[in-house]
Amino acid sequence: MSSETSAGHYDAIILGSGQGGTPLSKALADAGWRAALIERKYVGGTCVNTGCTPTKTMVASARIAYLSGRAEEFGIRAQVRGVEMERVRQRKNDIVLQSRSNNEKALLKTKHLDLIYGDARFTGAKSIFVKKNDGEALSLTADKIFIDTGTRAAIPRIAGFGEIRSLTNVLDNASIMELDHVPEHLLVLGGGYIGLEFGQMFRRFGSWVTILQSDAQLLMHEDADIVDEITKILREDGIEVLLDAKTQRVSGDASKIMLEFRQGTEQEKVDGTHLLVAVGRTPNTEDLGLAAAGIATDDKGFVQVNSRLETNVAGVYGIGDVKGGPAFTHISYDDFRVLRANLLENKDVTIEGRMVPYTIFIDPQLGRIGLTEKEAREQKKPIRVAKMPMTYVARAREFGEMRGWMKVIVDAKSEQILGAAILVPVH
Repeated sequence: MSSETSAGHYDAIILGSGQGGTPLSKALADAGWRAALIERKYVGGTCVNTGCTPTKTMVASARIAYLSGRAEEFGIRAQVRGVEMERVRQRKNDIVLQSRSNNEKALLKTKHLDLIYGDARFTGAKSIFVKKNDGEALSLTADKIFIDTGTRAAIPRIAGFGEIRSLTNVLDNASIMELDHVPEHLLVLGGGYIGLEFGQMFRRFGSWVTILQSDAQLLMHEDADIVDEITKILREDGIEVLLDAKTQRVSGDASKIMLEFRQGTEQEKVDGTHLLVAVGRTPNTEDLGLAAAGIATDDKGFVQVNSRLETNVAGVYGIGDVKGGPAFTHISYDDFRVLRANLLENKDVTIEGRMVPYTIFIDPQLGRIGLTEKEAREQKKPIRVAKMPMTYVARAREFGEMRGWMKVIVDAKSEQILGAAILVPVH
């Protein structure tokens, strides 16, 4: 199907081709709906272009560098001559391009589906204006509209950031993957999963890395014992982890960035050559004209939906990261499955109570599902906690990967597993 289309009416318009919007557009079109998928630049959303695919590709390169440095432990003589970031980046770009291209080809071959590249905004509850990338303007209407425009890196509210944010050594999760060199000293602002993944990655590439976390622990939603083990591992890898470090001011130029922060009662400073900002995500909704449609958002701009993913405007839905909550690919895809079941299969499926498994791609990886021990105790559940260090696991010893824990939370009465945290290497 050509990406060209004339102005007119559709059964469905999908704004954004993320991991929910892409399969939804195909499913609706395959069911005979006339559908339009509108994308600003690249199909595939965050996952394919600036999230899962590129970051995990670079994590793989970093792991090779790490294992090469440990070769003598395994009786292997190896000479590591350094990291060529241009080649690391090119490998990442090649894999991203292949994935993006496969997505685009599948969409273009789908009958009843128009793929439109351009910027879209609401002009009414069921009407969309599109300024196509080729300059053409379209006025479209639809019976149902699905918002899947995702998120981007949040801008920290720190004194001085506005003056330095345009510097090439001030980075976010997307721009850091375009570096053609290894930073001498990378400062990471934020101790969430993005900050930890890139912090460990670039330490393995050869950077000095300092992570500043404003809270008392990294990964604030995880149990303290698991996070303590992760913090210990990062420090063993040579990463400086500064906890309860509340950054108050940032300054610098293209050669040096300085952070001023308070740690307890002490005023401290740290400087580095590059800064990665990883303090959360902001929804891509400010240019959608949501007010013209009367679509409600929260105070951060996230689209508000009910358990069936419906907004307050009939026939308009929010899916994926743009609605807030856990920002994982499988959440977006499950949103698609909920909508497919309700719209095409006459079912009554909701997102209430769904279990959310996720992985943080540090090494060893942290896999999590269900309740944490802290959450279970806060809910006054009678629980038993089972823990086993990886030093007890024969395969871990055989592979020389003995860092980490396995932890399971069990209901003491029903013996049902309530949650698990698995901090283990993946072979």
